[in-house]
Amino acid sequence: MTDASLPAELRRARIAERVREDGVLRVAEAATAFGVSEVTIRADLVQLEAAGLVRRVHGSALPVPGGPREEPVERVSGRDAATKRAIGRRAASLVEGGTSVLLDVGSTTLAVAHALVDRAERGDLDELVVVTNGLTIALALEAAVPRITVVLTGGTLRPLQHSLVDPGASESIAGLHVDLAILGCNGLDADGRITNLNLAEAEVKRAMIAASAAQLVVADVGKLGARHLGLVGVAGPATTLVTAGPWTDAAASTAASLASLGARVIRADAR
Repeated sequence: MTDASLPAELRRARIAERVREDGVLRVAEAATAFGVSEVTIRADLVQLEAAGLVRRVHGSALPVPGGPREEPVERVSGRDAATKRAIGRRAASLVEGGTSVLLDVGSTTLAVAHALVDRAERGDLDELVVVTNGLTIALALEAAVPRITVVLTGGTLRPLQHSLVDPGASESIAGLHVDLAILGCNGLDADGRITNLNLAEAEVKRAMIAASAAQLVVADVGKLGARHLGLVGVAGPATTLVTAGPWTDAAASTAASLASLGARVIRADAR
């Protein structure tokens, strides 16, 4: 599907994402990028501003002050590092030798990769195949080769997360069927919706869900109850959530809702 043929809702979602990532988007630039008129873009921005997703200024759109914005993986990897290590170790403990795994990109899934390497180096994990769209993830897993076979998807490089996305990534994943997909996210709400800030990443995560028998979502407590632009999927009986961090009322309510949908919730730092 070309940008010019995008449904209005999807075009607006991609405009909001461009504004959030680039910090500013000019109307003329957006009209050229999406193959529509400047009048159409201005109408889109009116809708996005009303939804609280952008702020309009003369001839341009800016991010909403204080709104969510995706950060480079290097910047967030050291943030809440102990929480991510706890999630990584618990998630890795659920992976069985002799199986196949799709491992998503992100700072928490990077912690999972390190924990898988630790298990392999202890001789506790063998004959595991990990398919990933993350260059950083693949490099972290390299230390455990040949106990872990590392396969990179195809795709187009996205520097912010050092990830491989569409065009190319979803197509290569579509030809697979793995035992488990380990996914990061930016939000997981009480309706079970797993969401992500970035649409390109969300598309690849959806492909991972479609190609896997079960899903393991890794997310700190702060992401429970949150909802973002890109829908990844909906939690259900095939979903396990591994989380950690200071437990809040929002987290407890979301966890209870997820359990009612059939999902399993594991607190990695629970005593």
